[in-house]
Amino acid sequence: ETTLIFQVMNKYFRNAKGDVVIWVVVTILCIFSLLAVYSSTGTLAYKKQGGNTEYYLFKHFAILVFGILLMYATHLVKYTYFSRISQIGLILTIPLLFITLLSGTNLNEANRWLTVPIINLTFQSSDIAKLFLIMYLARVLSKKQEEIKHFKSGFLPVIIPAIFICTLILPANFSTAAILFVTSMVLMFIGRISLKYIFSLVGLGIVAVVLIFTLAKAAPNLFPRGGTWINRVDHFLNKEKGDEDANYQVEQAKIAIVSGGILGKSPGKSTQRNFLPHPYSDFIFAIIVEEYGIVGGGFVVLLYCILFFRVVRITTKCQGNFGAFLAIGIGFSLVFQAMINMAVAVHLFPVTGQTLPLISMGGTSIWFTCISIGIILSVSRRIDIETKDGTEVEILSEGNLVPATS
Repeated sequence: ETTLIFQVMNKYFRNAKGDVVIWVVVTILCIFSLLAVYSSTGTLAYKKQGGNTEYYLFKHFAILVFGILLMYATHLVKYTYFSRISQIGLILTIPLLFITLLSGTNLNEANRWLTVPIINLTFQSSDIAKLFLIMYLARVLSKKQEEIKHFKSGFLPVIIPAIFICTLILPANFSTAAILFVTSMVLMFIGRISLKYIFSLVGLGIVAVVLIFTLAKAAPNLFPRGGTWINRVDHFLNKEKGDEDANYQVEQAKIAIVSGGILGKSPGKSTQRNFLPHPYSDFIFAIIVEEYGIVGGGFVVLLYCILFFRVVRITTKCQGNFGAFLAIGIGFSLVFQAMINMAVAVHLFPVTGQTLPLISMGGTSIWFTCISIGIILSVSRRIDIETKDGTEVEILSEGNLVPATS
Protein backbone atom coordinates (compact mmCIF):
# COMPACT_ATOMS: atom_id res chain seq x y z
CA GLU A 1 0.00 0.00 0.00
CA THR A 2 2.85 2.40 0.83
CA THR A 3 4.50 1.69 -2.54
CA LEU A 4 1.20 2.36 -4.32
CA ILE A 5 0.79 5.67 -2.50
CA PHE A 6 4.31 6.74 -3.50
CA GLN A 7 3.62 5.76 -7.12
CA VAL A 8 0.40 7.81 -7.16
CA MET A 9 2.15 10.81 -5.55
CA ASN A 10 5.04 10.55 -8.01
CA LYS A 11 2.66 10.53 -10.99
CA TYR A 12 0.66 13.38 -9.41
CA PHE A 13 3.66 15.70 -9.14
CA ARG A 14 5.14 14.69 -12.52
CA ASN A 15 1.92 15.61 -14.31
CA ALA A 16 1.56 18.91 -12.43
CA LYS A 17 2.75 21.95 -14.32
CA GLY A 18 3.76 25.30 -12.92
CA ASP A 19 5.35 25.97 -9.53
CA VAL A 20 6.01 22.58 -7.92
CA VAL A 21 6.44 24.12 -4.46
CA ILE A 22 2.88 25.49 -4.60
CA TRP A 23 1.60 22.03 -5.54
CA VAL A 24 3.45 20.55 -2.54
CA VAL A 25 2.13 23.25 -0.17
CA VAL A 26 -1.44 22.71 -1.39
CA THR A 27 -1.11 18.94 -0.93
CA ILE A 28 0.19 19.30 2.65
CA LEU A 29 -2.58 21.77 3.51
CA CYS A 30 -5.16 19.31 2.13
CA ILE A 31 -3.72 16.54 4.32
CA PHE A 32 -3.91 18.84 7.35
CA SER A 33 -7.48 19.65 6.34
CA LEU A 34 -8.53 16.00 6.21
CA LEU A 35 -7.04 15.25 9.64
CA ALA A 36 -8.39 18.38 11.29
CA VAL A 37 -11.90 18.10 9.81
CA TYR A 38 -12.15 14.40 10.72
CA SER A 39 -11.16 15.18 14.29
CA SER A 40 -13.34 18.28 14.72
CA THR A 41 -16.58 16.90 13.25
CA GLY A 42 -17.10 14.14 15.83
CA THR A 43 -19.76 16.05 17.77
CA LEU A 44 -21.45 17.16 14.54
CA ALA A 45 -21.54 13.55 13.34
CA TYR A 46 -23.29 12.40 16.52
CA LYS A 47 -25.83 15.22 16.25
CA LYS A 48 -26.67 14.92 12.56
CA GLN A 49 -25.39 11.56 11.28
CA GLY A 50 -26.20 9.19 14.12
CA GLY A 51 -22.58 8.82 15.17
CA ASN A 52 -21.22 8.05 11.69
CA THR A 53 -17.92 9.92 12.12
CA GLU A 54 -16.62 8.76 8.72
CA TYR A 55 -19.42 10.57 6.88
CA TYR A 56 -17.79 14.00 7.03
CA LEU A 57 -14.34 12.52 6.38
CA PHE A 58 -15.38 10.95 3.07
CA LYS A 59 -17.50 13.96 2.13
CA HIS A 60 -14.61 16.34 2.78
CA PHE A 61 -12.20 14.04 0.93
CA ALA A 62 -14.48 14.09 -2.13
CA ILE A 63 -14.69 17.91 -1.94
CA LEU A 64 -10.89 18.21 -1.79
CA VAL A 65 -10.37 15.77 -4.69
CA PHE A 66 -12.85 17.69 -6.84
CA GLY A 67 -11.15 20.93 -5.80
CA ILE A 68 -7.76 19.63 -6.92
CA LEU A 69 -9.29 18.58 -10.24
CA LEU A 70 -10.67 22.10 -10.65
CA MET A 71 -7.26 23.52 -9.80
CA TYR A 72 -5.58 21.23 -12.33
CA ALA A 73 -8.09 22.14 -15.07
CA THR A 74 -7.74 25.86 -14.31
CA HIS A 75 -3.95 25.83 -14.41
CA LEU A 76 -4.07 24.41 -17.96
CA VAL A 77 -5.91 27.54 -19.18
CA LYS A 78 -3.66 30.29 -20.54
CA TYR A 79 -3.82 33.01 -17.93
CA THR A 80 -4.36 35.84 -20.46
CA TYR A 81 -7.84 34.41 -21.15
CA PHE A 82 -8.86 35.45 -17.63
CA SER A 83 -8.52 39.09 -18.73
CA ARG A 84 -11.58 38.71 -21.00
CA ILE A 85 -13.37 36.39 -18.58
CA SER A 86 -13.13 39.01 -15.83
CA GLN A 87 -15.30 41.45 -17.80
CA ILE A 88 -18.14 38.95 -18.22
CA GLY A 89 -17.70 37.66 -14.66
CA LEU A 90 -17.92 41.11 -13.08
CA ILE A 91 -21.10 41.92 -14.99
CA LEU A 92 -22.69 38.63 -13.85
CA THR A 93 -21.50 39.14 -10.28
CA ILE A 94 -23.44 42.37 -9.70
CA PRO A 95 -26.97 40.86 -10.08
CA LEU A 96 -25.86 37.84 -8.03
CA LEU A 97 -24.88 40.12 -5.13
CA PHE A 98 -28.18 42.03 -5.42
CA ILE A 99 -30.17 38.77 -5.39
CA THR A 100 -28.20 37.58 -2.37
CA LEU A 101 -28.93 40.79 -0.46
CA LEU A 102 -32.64 40.70 -1.27
CA SER A 103 -33.52 37.01 -1.13
CA GLY A 104 -30.45 34.98 -0.23
CA THR A 105 -30.48 32.22 2.38
CA ASN A 106 -30.44 33.88 5.81
CA LEU A 107 -27.83 32.61 8.26
CA ASN A 108 -26.95 34.45 11.48
CA GLU A 109 -28.98 37.52 10.45
CA ALA A 110 -27.15 37.79 7.10
CA ASN A 111 -28.12 36.92 3.53
CA ARG A 112 -24.82 35.46 2.32
CA TRP A 113 -25.83 32.30 0.49
CA LEU A 114 -27.49 31.51 -2.81
CA THR A 115 -28.96 28.12 -3.61
CA VAL A 116 -28.77 26.64 -7.09
CA PRO A 117 -32.15 25.09 -7.98
CA ILE A 118 -32.48 21.37 -8.80
CA ILE A 119 -29.00 20.38 -7.54
CA ASN A 120 -29.58 22.27 -4.23
CA LEU A 121 -26.00 23.56 -4.15
CA THR A 122 -25.40 26.57 -1.91
CA PHE A 123 -22.56 29.04 -2.34
CA GLN A 124 -21.51 32.50 -1.16
CA SER A 125 -21.79 35.01 -3.98
CA SER A 126 -19.01 37.02 -2.30
CA ASP A 127 -16.56 34.21 -3.19
CA ILE A 128 -17.31 34.70 -6.88
CA ALA A 129 -17.28 38.49 -6.58
CA LYS A 130 -13.89 38.47 -4.84
CA LEU A 131 -12.25 36.40 -7.58
CA PHE A 132 -13.74 38.31 -10.52
CA LEU A 133 -13.00 41.72 -8.99
CA ILE A 134 -9.31 40.87 -8.50
CA MET A 135 -9.12 39.57 -12.08
CA TYR A 136 -10.81 42.73 -13.38
CA LEU A 137 -8.56 45.07 -11.39
CA ALA A 138 -5.50 43.23 -12.72
CA ARG A 139 -6.83 43.76 -16.25
CA VAL A 140 -7.54 47.48 -15.81
CA LEU A 141 -4.23 48.17 -14.06
CA SER A 142 -2.29 46.42 -16.82
CA LYS A 143 -4.14 48.37 -19.54
CA LYS A 144 -3.81 51.77 -17.82
CA GLN A 145 -0.09 51.77 -17.02
CA GLU A 146 0.68 54.63 -19.39
CA GLU A 147 -1.89 56.89 -17.70
CA ILE A 148 -1.95 55.29 -14.25
CA LYS A 149 -1.05 58.53 -12.41
CA HIS A 150 -4.08 60.39 -13.77
CA PHE A 151 -7.15 60.66 -11.57
CA LYS A 152 -9.85 60.41 -14.24
CA SER A 153 -8.31 57.91 -16.65
CA GLY A 154 -6.12 55.93 -14.23
CA PHE A 155 -7.60 55.96 -10.71
CA LEU A 156 -11.36 56.13 -11.25
CA PRO A 157 -11.64 53.04 -13.56
CA VAL A 158 -9.95 51.02 -10.79
CA ILE A 159 -11.61 52.35 -7.66
CA ILE A 160 -15.23 52.60 -8.87
CA PRO A 161 -15.79 48.83 -9.41
CA ALA A 162 -13.85 48.04 -6.20
CA ILE A 163 -16.03 50.32 -4.05
CA PHE A 164 -19.23 49.18 -5.77
CA ILE A 165 -18.58 45.45 -5.24
CA CYS A 166 -17.34 45.92 -1.66
CA THR A 167 -20.45 47.99 -0.84
CA LEU A 168 -22.72 45.21 -2.10
CA ILE A 169 -20.88 42.62 0.01
CA LEU A 170 -20.61 44.76 3.17
CA PRO A 171 -24.17 44.55 4.63
CA ALA A 172 -24.03 40.76 4.99
CA ASN A 173 -20.28 40.16 5.27
CA PHE A 174 -18.25 43.06 6.64
CA SER A 175 -15.00 41.08 7.03
CA THR A 176 -15.01 39.81 3.42
CA ALA A 177 -15.69 43.32 2.13
CA ALA A 178 -12.82 44.66 4.26
CA ILE A 179 -10.38 41.97 3.06
CA LEU A 180 -11.36 42.61 -0.56
CA PHE A 181 -10.98 46.37 -0.11
CA VAL A 182 -7.50 45.96 1.43
CA THR A 183 -6.53 43.60 -1.42
CA SER A 184 -7.72 46.20 -3.93
CA MET A 185 -5.56 48.85 -2.30
CA VAL A 186 -2.52 46.56 -2.30
CA LEU A 187 -3.08 45.94 -6.02
CA MET A 188 -3.38 49.68 -6.63
CA PHE A 189 -0.10 50.28 -4.77
CA ILE A 190 1.69 47.60 -6.80
CA GLY A 191 0.02 48.92 -9.96
CA ARG A 192 1.63 52.36 -9.37
CA ILE A 193 -1.53 54.29 -8.56
CA SER A 194 -0.53 57.68 -7.11
CA LEU A 195 0.11 57.45 -3.35
CA LYS A 196 -1.92 60.59 -2.68
CA TYR A 197 -4.99 58.83 -4.04
CA ILE A 198 -4.28 55.68 -2.02
CA PHE A 199 -3.75 57.62 1.23
CA SER A 200 -6.91 59.62 0.56
CA LEU A 201 -8.74 56.34 0.05
CA VAL A 202 -7.38 54.97 3.34
CA GLY A 203 -8.62 58.08 5.13
CA LEU A 204 -12.05 57.83 3.52
CA GLY A 205 -12.16 54.13 4.43
CA ILE A 206 -11.48 54.89 8.11
CA VAL A 207 -14.15 57.61 8.11
CA ALA A 208 -16.60 55.21 6.42
CA VAL A 209 -16.00 52.47 9.02
CA VAL A 210 -16.48 54.92 11.91
CA LEU A 211 -19.66 56.24 10.27
CA ILE A 212 -21.03 52.73 9.70
CA PHE A 213 -20.44 51.73 13.33
CA THR A 214 -21.95 55.01 14.56
CA LEU A 215 -25.06 54.48 12.42
CA ALA A 216 -25.26 50.84 13.52
CA LYS A 217 -25.35 51.97 17.16
CA ALA A 218 -27.83 54.77 16.53
CA ALA A 219 -30.12 52.81 14.18
CA PRO A 220 -29.69 49.03 14.71
CA ASN A 221 -32.29 48.18 12.04
CA LEU A 222 -30.30 49.97 9.35
CA PHE A 223 -27.64 47.22 9.26
CA PRO A 224 -28.92 43.71 10.05
CA ARG A 225 -25.45 42.68 11.24
CA GLY A 226 -24.60 46.01 12.88
CA GLY A 227 -25.26 44.80 16.41
CA THR A 228 -23.03 41.76 15.87
CA TRP A 229 -20.16 43.91 14.53
CA ILE A 230 -20.35 46.27 17.50
CA ASN A 231 -20.54 43.47 20.06
CA ARG A 232 -17.53 41.70 18.59
CA VAL A 233 -15.42 44.85 18.55
CA ASP A 234 -16.54 45.70 22.10
CA HIS A 235 -15.55 42.24 23.26
CA PHE A 236 -12.16 42.48 21.57
CA LEU A 237 -11.45 45.86 23.17
CA ASN A 238 -13.02 45.00 26.52
CA LYS A 239 -13.70 41.36 27.28
CA GLU A 240 -16.21 42.28 29.99
CA LYS A 241 -18.53 43.62 27.28
CA GLY A 242 -19.72 42.39 23.91
CA ASP A 243 -21.39 39.37 22.40
CA GLU A 244 -21.65 36.43 24.82
CA ASP A 245 -21.37 33.98 21.92
CA ALA A 246 -18.15 35.64 20.71
CA ASN A 247 -16.82 35.62 24.30
CA TYR A 248 -17.55 31.92 24.58
CA GLN A 249 -15.92 31.07 21.24
CA VAL A 250 -12.76 33.02 22.00
CA GLU A 251 -12.43 31.59 25.52
CA GLN A 252 -12.81 28.02 24.25
CA ALA A 253 -10.25 28.68 21.50
CA LYS A 254 -7.80 30.01 24.09
CA ILE A 255 -8.29 26.88 26.21
CA ALA A 256 -7.61 24.71 23.15
CA ILE A 257 -4.40 26.58 22.31
CA VAL A 258 -3.08 26.61 25.88
CA SER A 259 -3.84 22.92 26.44
CA GLY A 260 -2.04 22.04 23.21
CA GLY A 261 1.33 23.19 24.53
CA ILE A 262 4.46 22.75 22.45
CA LEU A 263 3.79 19.38 20.80
CA GLY A 264 0.03 19.03 21.24
CA LYS A 265 -2.20 16.25 22.48
CA SER A 266 -1.67 14.24 19.25
CA PRO A 267 -4.15 13.85 16.34
CA GLY A 268 -7.76 13.08 17.23
CA LYS A 269 -7.43 13.84 20.95
CA SER A 270 -8.86 17.33 21.08
CA THR A 271 -11.31 18.04 23.90
CA GLN A 272 -12.33 21.58 22.94
CA ARG A 273 -13.86 20.33 19.69
CA ASN A 274 -16.80 19.33 21.91
CA PHE A 275 -17.26 22.91 23.16
CA LEU A 276 -16.30 25.22 20.27
CA PRO A 277 -19.37 26.10 18.15
CA HIS A 278 -17.49 25.91 14.81
CA PRO A 279 -14.34 23.82 15.38
CA TYR A 280 -14.34 22.59 11.76
CA SER A 281 -14.50 26.03 10.08
CA ASP A 282 -13.98 29.39 11.81
CA PHE A 283 -11.87 28.01 14.70
CA ILE A 284 -10.21 25.02 13.09
CA PHE A 285 -6.77 26.55 13.70
CA ALA A 286 -7.38 26.31 17.46
CA ILE A 287 -8.05 22.57 17.07
CA ILE A 288 -4.87 22.18 15.02
CA VAL A 289 -2.81 23.88 17.75
CA GLU A 290 -4.49 21.77 20.44
CA GLU A 291 -3.70 18.50 18.66
CA TYR A 292 -0.36 19.37 17.03
CA GLY A 293 0.89 22.02 19.45
CA ILE A 294 2.66 25.27 18.71
CA VAL A 295 4.96 23.29 16.40
CA GLY A 296 2.03 22.15 14.24
CA GLY A 297 0.39 25.57 14.28
CA GLY A 298 3.69 27.23 13.37
CA PHE A 299 4.13 24.77 10.51
CA VAL A 300 0.72 25.74 9.09
CA VAL A 301 1.68 29.43 9.31
CA LEU A 302 4.96 28.60 7.56
CA LEU A 303 3.08 26.85 4.72
CA TYR A 304 1.03 29.97 4.02
CA CYS A 305 4.18 32.11 4.17
CA ILE A 306 5.87 29.78 1.64
CA LEU A 307 2.80 30.02 -0.58
CA PHE A 308 2.96 33.82 -0.53
CA PHE A 309 6.73 33.80 -1.11
CA ARG A 310 6.28 31.63 -4.21
CA VAL A 311 3.53 33.95 -5.47
CA VAL A 312 5.84 36.95 -5.07
CA ARG A 313 8.55 35.03 -6.93
CA ILE A 314 6.12 34.28 -9.77
CA THR A 315 5.15 37.96 -9.87
CA THR A 316 8.76 39.14 -10.20
CA LYS A 317 9.46 36.66 -13.01
CA CYS A 318 6.27 37.32 -14.96
CA GLN A 319 6.79 39.07 -18.30
CA GLY A 320 3.29 40.53 -18.55
CA ASN A 321 1.75 43.10 -16.23
CA PHE A 322 -1.62 41.34 -16.17
CA GLY A 323 -0.12 38.04 -15.00
CA ALA A 324 1.90 39.76 -12.28
CA PHE A 325 -1.09 41.70 -10.92
CA LEU A 326 -3.33 38.64 -11.17
CA ALA A 327 -0.97 36.36 -9.23
CA ILE A 328 -0.13 38.83 -6.46
CA GLY A 329 -3.76 39.93 -6.04
CA ILE A 330 -5.12 36.41 -5.65
CA GLY A 331 -2.16 35.23 -3.58
CA PHE A 332 -2.37 38.17 -1.17
CA SER A 333 -6.14 37.73 -0.76
CA LEU A 334 -5.81 34.02 0.17
CA VAL A 335 -2.89 34.44 2.56
CA PHE A 336 -4.37 37.58 4.15
CA GLN A 337 -7.62 35.69 4.83
CA ALA A 338 -5.62 32.84 6.38
CA MET A 339 -3.74 35.24 8.65
CA ILE A 340 -7.02 36.88 9.75
CA ASN A 341 -8.51 33.48 10.60
CA MET A 342 -5.47 32.46 12.66
CA ALA A 343 -5.31 35.88 14.34
CA VAL A 344 -8.94 35.47 15.45
CA ALA A 345 -8.17 32.03 16.93
CA VAL A 346 -5.37 33.46 19.10
CA HIS A 347 -7.43 36.60 19.92
CA LEU A 348 -5.26 39.08 18.04
CA PHE A 349 -8.29 40.16 16.00
CA PRO A 350 -12.07 40.39 16.59
CA VAL A 351 -14.19 37.39 15.58
CA THR A 352 -14.89 37.62 11.83
CA GLY A 353 -16.27 34.32 10.59
CA GLN A 354 -13.53 33.94 7.97
CA THR A 355 -12.55 30.36 7.14
CA LEU A 356 -9.00 29.03 6.85
CA PRO A 357 -8.37 28.56 3.10
CA LEU A 358 -7.92 24.92 2.01
CA ILE A 359 -8.26 23.66 5.60
CA SER A 360 -11.70 24.64 6.94
CA MET A 361 -14.61 22.41 6.01
CA GLY A 362 -16.77 23.76 3.20
CA GLY A 363 -17.65 22.85 -0.36
CA THR A 364 -17.83 25.84 -2.67
CA SER A 365 -15.35 27.89 -0.60
CA ILE A 366 -12.70 25.20 -1.09
CA TRP A 367 -13.53 24.96 -4.80
CA PHE A 368 -13.19 28.70 -5.35
CA THR A 369 -9.92 28.64 -3.41
CA CYS A 370 -8.64 25.82 -5.64
CA ILE A 371 -9.68 27.72 -8.78
CA SER A 372 -7.82 30.77 -7.44
CA ILE A 373 -4.64 28.76 -6.86
CA GLY A 374 -5.12 27.20 -10.30
CA ILE A 375 -5.00 30.70 -11.82
CA ILE A 376 -1.73 31.41 -9.98
CA LEU A 377 -0.33 28.12 -11.30
CA SER A 378 -1.49 29.08 -14.79
CA VAL A 379 0.69 32.21 -14.60
CA SER A 380 3.58 30.12 -13.27
CA ARG A 381 3.11 27.50 -15.97
CA ARG A 382 3.27 30.14 -18.69
CA ILE A 383 6.53 31.48 -17.24
CA ASP A 384 8.00 27.96 -17.38
CA ILE A 385 6.95 27.57 -21.04
CA GLU A 386 8.55 30.89 -21.99
CA THR A 387 11.73 30.08 -20.08
CA LYS A 388 12.10 26.65 -21.72
CA ASP A 389 11.37 27.98 -25.22
CA GLY A 390 13.74 30.90 -24.77
CA THR A 391 11.36 33.00 -26.85
CA GLU A 392 11.55 36.76 -26.59
CA VAL A 393 8.17 38.25 -25.82
CA GLU A 394 6.46 41.53 -26.32
CA ILE A 395 4.15 42.86 -23.59
CA LEU A 396 0.82 44.16 -24.80
CA SER A 397 -1.42 46.58 -22.91
CA GLU A 398 -3.64 43.74 -21.65
CA GLY A 399 -0.69 41.67 -20.52
CA ASN A 400 -0.88 39.26 -23.47
CA LEU A 401 2.36 37.70 -24.61
CA VAL A 402 3.26 37.29 -28.27
CA PRO A 403 6.56 36.56 -30.06
CA ALA A 404 8.53 39.77 -30.48
CA THR A 405 8.85 41.11 -33.99
CA SER A 406 12.25 41.96 -35.35
